[in-house]
Order: sequence, then C-alpha cells, then structure tokens
Amino acid sequence: MGTGAIITAAVLLLAGLLFFERRERSVLGLAAKAPLSCLFILAALLQPRPEPGYAWLMLAGLVFCLGGDVFLALPQERMFLFGLVSFLIGHVFYVAAFFALAQLNLWTWVGLASSLAVGAAVFRWLRPHLGKMFGPVIAYMVVISLMAVGAWTVFGAERLASPGRALVLAGALCFYVSDIFVARNRFVKPDLSNRLIGLPLYYAGQFLLAFSVGRII
Repeated sequence: MGTGAIITAAVLLLAGLLFFERRERSVLGLAAKAPLSCLFILAALLQPRPEPGYAWLMLAGLVFCLGGDVFLALPQERMFLFGLVSFLIGHVFYVAAFFALAQLNLWTWVGLASSLAVGAAVFRWLRPHLGKMFGPVIAYMVVISLMAVGAWTVFGAERLASPGRALVLAGALCFYVSDIFVARNRFVKPDLSNRLIGLPLYYAGQFLLAFSVGRII
C-alpha cells in the first residue's frame, strides 16, 4: 500500500468519521476511527528506517495513541482518563524519539518559550473547569509541552533532512492544537465544532509524524 493509497483511504475514513460525529453516532464513528488510526501506524511501518531507534520509538508512540483514540471514543466516563493516560505514554515515546534524534539548539529555547507561554494561557483557561482531573491534566500538559519542545529541537537539527524536520514540527504542532479542542470539548464547552476542527488537525499531525520516519535523514 503506497503513500497515495494511504492518504486517500485516510481522507475517506476521516470524512466518514466527521459525518458520524455530526449525527452523534458514536458506534459508527468508532468503526471509522479505529481503522483510520491503524492507518497512521501502517504509514510508519511502511517507511524506510534511516534512523531505526527513532522509527521504533515513534511507532510505539503511535500505538499508544491508537489506544487513546479507542478509549476516547467509548462513552464511559473513566474511558476519558484511560485515553488521557494512553496519549500521555504516547507522548513520552515521542519526546524520547525527538531528543534521541537531536541535541539542544537555538530552536529548543524558541520551543520552550512558546510552549511555556501557550501552556500558561491554556492552564489559566482550563483551571476552573478541571475538578478531580486537575492532576492528570497537568501531567498531560507538561508531557505534551515537552513533546512540542522536542519537535522544535528536531527542527533546529541541521544534520537532519529539511523535509523530515518540517514534518516533525508541523505534526507536533497540529497534535498540540488539536488537544486544545479536546480539552475545550471535555472541560469547557462540549460542541460539535471542537471535533470538526480538532479531529482533522489530530490526524494530520499523526500522519505527518508517521511519514517523518522515512524522511528524517
């Protein structure tokens, strides 16, 4: 299955997922979401592996994100916590992959400054709404911010190929922004627009990260 076929299948499944989200058909949505998430794992598996350590760490992260997708699609209240933990573990693998690939550089500090600024604003916005989820959400915010800093670090690593660096940064930032819409939907204002914006950003981010595996060198 080539890149074109994967992208075409992903676009069709995403369209189906958004269609079912508009009609609040969660079971049918999961039927589209699970194979769509499997596709970004397949995309990573089919890439060449010029940096094997990076490839396997990214693959592990993608697998845990697949688990998070399934948990978040289930209606039970505690499934949200399970999904949060699964995504957190996935981000830990992404952080390890990025910092194993690149050393600290000027762009690391750009990423740190921007992540601190955005993270502080998001925390202030969410804090009144978190309740008993305060601890897990703060832990998740720390890890996803580290993931963003790691992506900026990769972006600044001149020994790596420019296309791969761009894919990593764009993918991580898409993922980061999509999580703001997840948080808004869960804690602030449940609304269809959160999913219609957040889901395309999320899947764009995951596929960009998956394709970075073969283009990083």
